Amino acid sequence: MFDLSGKVALVTGGSQGIGKALARGLVEAGADVVIASRRDAELKAALAEVLHGTQRRGAYFVADLSKRAESAKLAKNALGAFGRIDILINNAGTNKPQAIDAIDDETWDMVLELNLSSVMALTRAVVPDMKKRRWGRVIHVSSVMGFVSKEKRNVYCATKSALAGLARASALDLGQYGITVNCIAPGPFLTELPGTLLSDAEKKSFADRTAVGRWGDPKELVGPTLMLASDAGGYVTGQTIVVDGGYLAR
Repeated sequence: MFDLSGKVALVTGGSQGIGKALARGLVEAGADVVIASRRDAELKAALAEVLHGTQRRGAYFVADLSKRAESAKLAKNALGAFGRIDILINNAGTNKPQAIDAIDDETWDMVLELNLSSVMALTRAVVPDMKKRRWGRVIHVSSVMGFVSKEKRNVYCATKSALAGLARASALDLGQYGITVNCIAPGPFLTELPGTLLSDAEKKSFADRTAVGRWGDPKELVGPTLMLASDAGGYVTGQTIVVDGGYLAR
């Protein structure tokens, strides 16, 4: 039920952290993969790592998804690479901490476009082909910050909360075509983004709040993602699955 042989996946933000780990997990389950991010050199190295030791095929495309036109271009390139996209993982995102009375319009617009609007644009672009084949999986990477918050996380939390609502609505639009739409909401995963934003004290605070007393490894998101990306999750749609080491339980 978890076998993805013959499927093609597109993973945004696939050159590092969570995106790269998920791309590798999909490849190990039998899928061919397209990864995208903003930096060519990182993508080339990441794709080699993702495909290493497998017989799967892969491609990468440079795309700055904070610009609307780039989303449509990426979808066209990804569909052209293998002729189909069966699984879309909307992982690309960023966080620019600003207090509510200090948010500037440029930051708000950029984060909103990257974290939320690009998700809409990519999903809109790839689902028509999924509908023709009556099978598809769309997974948005949200966050526990869609449920709770922290100082100066206004725009980040707004976008991550919105992804859950978008998934619920899209699930109703697409369910009749055999397409599921869900969110994964990671808790503390020490990838490049929190690694650069948080102090050592803040990192310890996040770890201490979890039930397991540590940050997560991006590989620990692969299992839940494979469930949602495969036939195993065919009756799960419109949901947000929290993978947080018990962070929200405290």
